[in-house]
Amino acid sequence: MSQYAPLADRIRPTNLDDYVGQKHLVGKTGIIRQLIESDQLPSMIFWGPPGSGKTTLACIIAQTTKSYFAHYSAVTTALADIRQTVKQAKERLTLYGQKTILFLDEIHRFNKAQQDAFLPHVENGTIILIGATTENPSFEVIGPLLSRCRVFVLELLSPSQLTAIIKRGAQALKISLAADAEALLVQASNGDARVALNAIEIAASIHKSKRKMPLSLIKAVFQRSSLLYDRAGEEHYNTISAFIKSMRASNPDAALYYLARMVEAGEDPLFIARRMVIFASEDIGLAQPTALVVANAVFRACEVIGYPECAINLAHGVVYLAKAPKDRSAYNGLRAAQKDVQTHGNLPIPLNLRNAPTDLMKALGYGQGYERYTDQDLLPDKLKGKKYYR
Repeated sequence: MSQYAPLADRIRPTNLDDYVGQKHLVGKTGIIRQLIESDQLPSMIFWGPPGSGKTTLACIIAQTTKSYFAHYSAVTTALADIRQTVKQAKERLTLYGQKTILFLDEIHRFNKAQQDAFLPHVENGTIILIGATTENPSFEVIGPLLSRCRVFVLELLSPSQLTAIIKRGAQALKISLAADAEALLVQASNGDARVALNAIEIAASIHKSKRKMPLSLIKAVFQRSSLLYDRAGEEHYNTISAFIKSMRASNPDAALYYLARMVEAGEDPLFIARRMVIFASEDIGLAQPTALVVANAVFRACEVIGYPECAINLAHGVVYLAKAPKDRSAYNGLRAAQKDVQTHGNLPIPLNLRNAPTDLMKALGYGQGYERYTDQDLLPDKLKGKKYYR
């Protein structure tokens, strides 16, 4: 079946010396290299962007370890498969003293109950679990399991590293690329080796000439460069965070850039507009109250118009909010007051401020001494003199 396997699988390195990238982990003094060479692997989570080498690293471990290696993907694996592997792992450990490494790709796709099933077996050493994920394990892997694993962070491949992998793929396909075609392939792949190799393989199936593969063919394969942006994942939150912080810093250029990232990735325009409405009150507030009016108008425009034209409305609003003066006094006052409410609970409201709809309530002093316009402190007795708005 190897002849039908994707190029990325056919040229996958089988040892650390051929592995490209992640020098901080697999270099001569890298912790994972030392663990592999000593065959003293703990349970681990490989966390990194797509195409950064997580599965390849697991396959190298499979080639070099003395342990039995079981490879699964959470996309296609049922819990019954895992239980069967655990049962066999116990037998191997008991009868032959052989450890079992269970590699689970896309571990974040297993739900809490499925992840719970690993706990006792990782705890007692029946299996060594290696999970791979593109999502932040702090959010996607249950705490008890995460605490029993070492988390290793894989970095996005650099352009030079991606170029080395592309050249390796081109050599395997017995083709060569024009310099500008190779440059586009590197840029459009967004650091994802698998994307680059898949693209070059598709292009090679079309390119029948003995000449170098031209730029036009790589453009045709990509159509449009893909962006690393999972609307339910970490990059989603990183981008919206950068967007808000750029507006907060009154930097319209950075704010427009992060807006463009979200628009190009197909982010829901109403999600962006909602954050702008919140920002208008949280960060601009009383310094320019019309900011809330503008933000609401942008939200309404996105509702009525939709993509692609509403991106213009978003850009209009983003520049306005970024350039507006900032005043967080109302927001900070609210948060300070909430803290006191959480600390002190329902403090008795002063009698003069209480509603007095009945004669009994009036007799008890409800509403007594109330003045419409007064300078007296109206807070509960325990909080007299407290200032929230500054």
